Amino acid sequence: MLKANSTEPGSQPKRLQKPKPWIIGTCDRRCCVTLLTGCYTCEWQIKQEKRSRPGPCCCSWKECMFYLCLIISFLLSVVLLFVWIETSNEYFGFDWVIFLGTGYWFFWSIVLLSLLGILTAYSSLLVVLGFLLIWEGYELYLHWCHKILILLVILLCSFFLWILCKFWQDKWLTAGLSLQIFAPYVHLSGISVMIILSWPVAFYLTHLEEEVRMRRFKMTYYDRETAKGCTILTKLRALQVAIGLPFILILLCLYFVPWGILSPCIQEEDKLGPKPDFFGHRGAPMLGPENTMMSFEKAVEQGAYGLESDIQLSYDRVPFLMHDDDLRRTTNIREVQPNASLTHSSFFLWSFLSTLNAGKWFVQSRFKPFYHMKPLSKADREKAENQRISKLTDLLEFAQKEKKFVLFDLNAPPRKHPLRNMYIRHVVNVILASKIEQHLIFWLPNFDRQYVRSRAPGFQQMGRLFSIERLRKENISRINVDYKKLFYKGLKDYKAANININLYIVNEPWLYSLAWCSRIHSVTTDNIQILSQLNHPYFFMTPGYYMFMWLLMDSVSAVLIVAIFYFHWWREHKKEMFNNINIHKDPQNINLQQNEHGSQDSTNLPIKSSFRVMESPWTVSTLYPASTKSTKKHPGSHHILVVPKKKSSELEQVKETIKPLMPSKYVRQPAPTEKTFEPTWNATREAPFETALPFLVVNKPTISSLEITQSETESEKTSTLVSSQESFLIFSTTSSTFSSELSSQKK
Repeated sequence: MLKANSTEPGSQPKRLQKPKPWIIGTCDRRCCVTLLTGCYTCEWQIKQEKRSRPGPCCCSWKECMFYLCLIISFLLSVVLLFVWIETSNEYFGFDWVIFLGTGYWFFWSIVLLSLLGILTAYSSLLVVLGFLLIWEGYELYLHWCHKILILLVILLCSFFLWILCKFWQDKWLTAGLSLQIFAPYVHLSGISVMIILSWPVAFYLTHLEEEVRMRRFKMTYYDRETAKGCTILTKLRALQVAIGLPFILILLCLYFVPWGILSPCIQEEDKLGPKPDFFGHRGAPMLGPENTMMSFEKAVEQGAYGLESDIQLSYDRVPFLMHDDDLRRTTNIREVQPNASLTHSSFFLWSFLSTLNAGKWFVQSRFKPFYHMKPLSKADREKAENQRISKLTDLLEFAQKEKKFVLFDLNAPPRKHPLRNMYIRHVVNVILASKIEQHLIFWLPNFDRQYVRSRAPGFQQMGRLFSIERLRKENISRINVDYKKLFYKGLKDYKAANININLYIVNEPWLYSLAWCSRIHSVTTDNIQILSQLNHPYFFMTPGYYMFMWLLMDSVSAVLIVAIFYFHWWREHKKEMFNNINIHKDPQNINLQQNEHGSQDSTNLPIKSSFRVMESPWTVSTLYPASTKSTKKHPGSHHILVVPKKKSSELEQVKETIKPLMPSKYVRQPAPTEKTFEPTWNATREAPFETALPFLVVNKPTISSLEITQSETESEKTSTLVSSQESFLIFSTTSSTFSSELSSQKK
């Protein structure tokens, strides 16, 4: 007995859908692609055609050139930003040089740092957006505003690089020193970055490999444009090499780079030298106005080993403490005598210099010498506002009281000064007259050193970056040198000769840690309140610990990278096998295979658009008597009848030969489906069960499922007419009762 499902043909049972989160409904993939395209091209409607598979770059050569310029701007900005961050120890000197040229004090170093950060962030954002658009398969089209800005970034970065190479070459030395101490951590961080980058690299390489296979498949089976195909395959292979080879080389370099790392902070604990001593540079300039008694007192409170200062000579022969040649920056000379603000300080009398305020500038926000200074307390603020220019004798008396060493730079007075040629001897006499212990004086000036030796034999002679032979000849056992020059000019030789070394100016903790690990004896610093709190050098590790981290990171990264590449290869291989199965397997073959396995349930078959599916309670032998002889019976309970489509003339003939049939009372009338059949009832018939044969109308294919009884006689024949070009499927089943009813009607 024939039973039809209650579900209409072509319809599917409704499933309860879980509510999606609002973020998925709002920010879908289309929205993300629109956002990427809008930020990169400034057009918020996607106009580019998406490529089906990643292959050779389909962008125009102009866009490729601008993307190359974008990468160049990114690299230049990153290099500049790295150099400027690592030279933060020199920010005060940079601001001071700009002040000498402009006469206006400001944190120009921080302005430049912010500018370089913005340029780096802007160029890196465009690089990432372009990469994501290429990842999604969209052509690049950089907006003209971005193109102009990128060219400006390249020009600006090139200008700054030229300035650094021309006037501040020592900044590159500072960046090189930072690599000595940060190299182990840069190495470990670089391996982590390569693990992250291996995901997109593996993804793109496997897609390129799939593209090569697909093109080879097409060339083999279809033989289309062999010469052009070979050119495309060559480009694809070249693109694979251009992406994969640098990745592998960089990864190998990171794996073996520790053999070339010679960081002073990688050593055993027992070989670490003592903590370097501190010379307060102009006192403690972050805690009090420089070269004032308040600043020196703050330096002593922070545990300074010695006090460093700069000496000028007034016109009436009074040595006083002042670093700059004029009084604009550290005094209120602009308020007292604006016209004399550019005059050299040595041309003023001490009676006038002693009346100037030397601390009010320090408490003003725009004149603060260091941007990371802590706010002063109320008592320190009042004390700083009342500071005056100090004399050399004031410093000597304070050092004698606190038993601190004194180190100073003695600036030669300008021409037409009374002590132009006699300033060394005059200062020596002033020092001896102060009754300070001679061994507390580190004598640095090299001019007229023989007189100083004879006049004050107790002074400790200190040289500069002289050769070891000269130091031995002049019997000098201590040097005061710039840290940038020392580390590149024979540090080991000076240490082997037992020369005590004092470095200036060391403000950053990483630089102080480098000096500590290098067994430097003392440093001159502005940041004594921070460095004095260090109990152990930063970035210090033992060789065994670094080797363990090195081998661990190398092994883990190798396993992860191989796993990532294998995962992408496996996924692409699986996807390729699935596509091949869908291509080579025909829906009709799938149905026949299912029938051979004896499937008893109703089956939903995927039907191509060139087929039409119909269900009918009548046998084909009744509808098409002539076709029963050429039928082919397939095993199983389902009979697949393939009937060729008829042309318009043939359809008319078929309609004439077909007569309306009376269905049996045991057969339930089929329900009309959606646009599959259009049954027309003959109103002239009085019999309630008389029906007209539904005309066959060509519509979209539908699939119906029927519950079919298994009783079937062997004498029944089904017809199958196979058309080589156009055909449609008719699923029909029969029963013994239904067959006998039809035969009685036919008679």
